[in-house]
Amino acid sequence: MFILLKYSVVVIAGLILHVIVVYSLAIRIFSKQKFRTFLRGIRPAQLIAFSSASSSATLPVTMECTERDLGVPRQICSFALPLGATINMDGTALYQGVSAVFIAQVYGMGLTLAQQLTVVLTATLASIGTAGTPGSGVITLAIVLKSIGVPLEGIALIMGVERILDMCRTVVNITGDASCAVVVASTEGELLIPAEAAEG
Repeated sequence: MFILLKYSVVVIAGLILHVIVVYSLAIRIFSKQKFRTFLRGIRPAQLIAFSSASSSATLPVTMECTERDLGVPRQICSFALPLGATINMDGTALYQGVSAVFIAQVYGMGLTLAQQLTVVLTATLASIGTAGTPGSGVITLAIVLKSIGVPLEGIALIMGVERILDMCRTVVNITGDASCAVVVASTEGELLIPAEAAEG
């Protein structure tokens, strides 16, 4: 039980760190929008993502929040967000990487540097093909485990906490989609920034 708690904490901490570091830097460097304003604008979509664990089901709310509250034009939202809901699964990739290493450790398997790089590559590629539906990350996790020779039965070890982690990583996935839309709109000079959202 304690080992599952540690595994869950590592996954959630990684997801939070990814949002705080990667997305905040992207917003800060490539747009004039404050990250706090971005998070406030995308919050309704994050709540739906957390409760549904589906980036596809959250897509209409994500599009509405991104257009109405973040100032991204409709034509950019309608292209970037559906594409992101299909191929931009940062949270899922992170989860699969941590899960593969965790399961390998439980089986007492030490991963070489080559195997660790294989996990990174395979998790990234597998996450691109992951459907935006609840539990789909577990299916593609099998691909990652197979690539490094870890027994697929190890997936059963994490099923007890899978749902809550699925909810958390879905929040990260849709946050990444929205941040990408904001960056694209900003680099195209089409981001509409409310007065209270502008820097300074």
